[in-house]
Amino acid sequence: MLFHPMDIFIFLAFGLSLWAQFKVKGTFNQWAKVPAGSSLTGAEVARRILDSQGLYHVPVEPVAGALTDHYDPLSKTVRLSEPVYYGHSIAALSVAAHEVGHAIQHQQSYGALVWRHRMFPLVNFSSGIAPFLLLLGFLLHQTSLIGFGIILFSAAVAFQLITLPVEFNASSRAKQLLLAQGMIVHQEERGVKKVLNAAALTYVAAALISVLELMKFVMIFFQGNNEE
Repeated sequence: MLFHPMDIFIFLAFGLSLWAQFKVKGTFNQWAKVPAGSSLTGAEVARRILDSQGLYHVPVEPVAGALTDHYDPLSKTVRLSEPVYYGHSIAALSVAAHEVGHAIQHQQSYGALVWRHRMFPLVNFSSGIAPFLLLLGFLLHQTSLIGFGIILFSAAVAFQLITLPVEFNASSRAKQLLLAQGMIVHQEERGVKKVLNAAALTYVAAALISVLELMKFVMIFFQGNNEE
């Protein structure tokens, strides 16, 4: 079947994903022009929050590119893109605090993050082989191959879903810590929320696409079994 009714919803979800990517870039660029009253850089904010949580051993490093900020759980390193690392803006402080939020989650063994780390090897394997099994199953009309592909693809979907609480929790921690440590004032909280909410939307869109694709494959699988 070249077209499936679920494709309409998947297409709409892809549209949401593209809009979310433009939204996060536009929001970051907007608030990157607004200097924070504290005059701190993203690197300074990250270092101060880490030290306040006893994470003196976690380094903060600059990394090339834009919106390439991340926390590396293997090396226990917070890496900030250069606009964030050296920036004094509301956007820079927001992103820096968010990535530090992941480091704190790691330190405290935050449940969703622990499961996400444990799932990564399986997801790394399954996400690579699942599309080939599904494609082969559709071409050969073998529902058994489709079924096995669905099982492997389900792991990738679960990974996307468990990423949501991880990201939302890191953003919540970021807002609380920035305020609690006086790095932003209440008037600047609006900008922090806008930056972090825009970034969260990209994860929501990605998870939605994965869930809809899984639903489509499951529907095709049961339809194929009924026709046999």
